[in-house]
Parts: sequence; structure tokens; C-alpha cells
Amino acid sequence: MKNGIRILGLDPSLVACGWGIIDMEGTKLRHIAHGVIKPNTKAELHLRLRELFETITDVVRAHDPHEAAVEEAFMKNNAASALKLGQARAACLLAPSLAGLGIGEYSPRSVKKSVVGTGAADKVQVAHMMNVLMPGCGVKAGDAADALAIAVCHGHRVNASGVLYRRSA
Repeated sequence: MKNGIRILGLDPSLVACGWGIIDMEGTKLRHIAHGVIKPNTKAELHLRLRELFETITDVVRAHDPHEAAVEEAFMKNNAASALKLGQARAACLLAPSLAGLGIGEYSPRSVKKSVVGTGAADKVQVAHMMNVLMPGCGVKAGDAADALAIAVCHGHRVNASGVLYRRSA
């Protein structure tokens, strides 16, 4: 990758936090890795957040991305769930930030529109497009596919704007 960027996408959750790494050079995409972090749901909140933070930190160290992208939270009917999702987002933002990465944040609707063409796409459509855009990645519908889509959305925005969220000093 000569002039490209490596992007970490994160789909925050305290139950199943998706992550995905892509390389993007111009309009060419290449799948690097993806996975799901599943903290022990019976553990205390601070331990679950710590596990998210530490695992994301390990992913950053292992794959050395240039930038990160995190999905924004959307308000749910349950205020307690929304608060916990916000705390998971904080762990997802802190790990790459402490590694010096610039971070883009995107709404679920803008991610879906960027990769599928409609903000109302479902998880199956998002996963299908990830497999079309990056043949061989073999991602199934769910959190890892969403994380890859977040990374792709970020890459599209960087290409369109020419603005990089490069590592901070």
C-alpha cells in the first residue's frame, strides 16, 4: 500500500462489538481482518468496558491502522441501554485516540447509505455489499460486517473530501 490508508472500523456494543480493518488506495478496497469482541455479559460494567478497551488496543497494535471510524449512537426507547451504548462508544473512541489515530464518527444511516445506497438497508444487505466490495472477506451479517462498512464509509468520506484524520501528535 503506497499511498493508501488503513482504517479500523468499530461498531460499539457491550454485548458484541464489531471491528474491521481495511486498506483503501484510491477507490480500491482490501479486507485485512475483522472480528467481534464479546465481553462477559455477567461481568460488572467496568470490567466489560476494560475488556473492550484492551481488545481494541490490541487490534490497533496488531494491525497498525492510520485512522479509525466509530458508529454514532442513536437514541433508543430504553434510556439505560442508550447510556450503556454511550459508555461502549467511549471505550471504542479512547483506544484509537490514545494510539494517536484520528477518528471519524458516522451515523448508522450514513454508513448504510454509503455502502448500500440506502440508509434503510438491513444487516444482510450490508454484509452482502462487504462481500461484493471485498471478495473473499467472507463476513456474515452482523457486527463485524457493520464495522467493515463503517471503515468503508470513512474511506469514501476521506476520498471525497481529501481530508485525512491522520494520527494526532
